[in-house]
Amino acid sequence: MTLDHAILLPPTALAFLTGFAWLRLGSDRLGELRARRIHPQQIATSKQAVEKLENTQSADHFRNLFEMPVLFYALCGFLAITKLTTLLLLACAWGYVLLRAFHTWIHLTSNKVIRRFQVFVASAIVLYVMWGVFAVRLVMST
Repeated sequence: MTLDHAILLPPTALAFLTGFAWLRLGSDRLGELRARRIHPQQIATSKQAVEKLENTQSADHFRNLFEMPVLFYALCGFLAITKLTTLLLLACAWGYVLLRAFHTWIHLTSNKVIRRFQVFVASAIVLYVMWGVFAVRLVMST
């Protein structure tokens, strides 16, 4: 497998992690609706959901997986298209996915905010280093 194809594996793994978070969200949400006898129509809007639901941890995390990771997905696609992937970028991509997996674990278990924030910052640094390396390689290749 070439590096330009291998760079597509980390975002694929992150997509599966997002799928796991979605399943967890569904399980938590249905469980709370049943346990507290909340009719789904009572949470038809986000405002209603915030007012009615107590367990929003999974929903918060699922939404979080569509914020910074969007930049990761785009970058990996750009790397594959431009054929500018390096071993360093591939290693960073896997590092980013591992940090996001750790972030998921923290968010969906203990939810220690300081730990979650530290992992978030570490993943953001890795992501922006990747963007920096890509930008330099892109400029140098033209």
